[in-house]
Amino acid sequence: MSGVSAVVLIKAETGLVNELAQQLARLPGVTEVFSVAGRYDLVALVRVRENEDLAEVISHQIRKLEGVIGTETLIAFRVYTKEQLAAVVDVD
Repeated sequence: MSGVSAVVLIKAETGLVNELAQQLARLPGVTEVFSVAGRYDLVALVRVRENEDLAEVISHQIRKLEGVIGTETLIAFRVYTKEQLAAVVDVD
């Protein structure tokens, strides 16, 4: 898929992580949500058509969900998949 891909790191209020993860997974453009250990509580993968769509999802949807304390967004320059790598390596 062409477009914009981003990894959104999310700090959540204690006790709201599971509910928040379920809400995030239902948002348009959010393809996966992971509960993680470390500085952040959740990681959301977002794939949208253009930057304006990304701004909408993050600023007007994710950040406004109850329980979101803060976010950090990593915008992907390029996405590598197993399928792409297999196409480059000629397996006979």
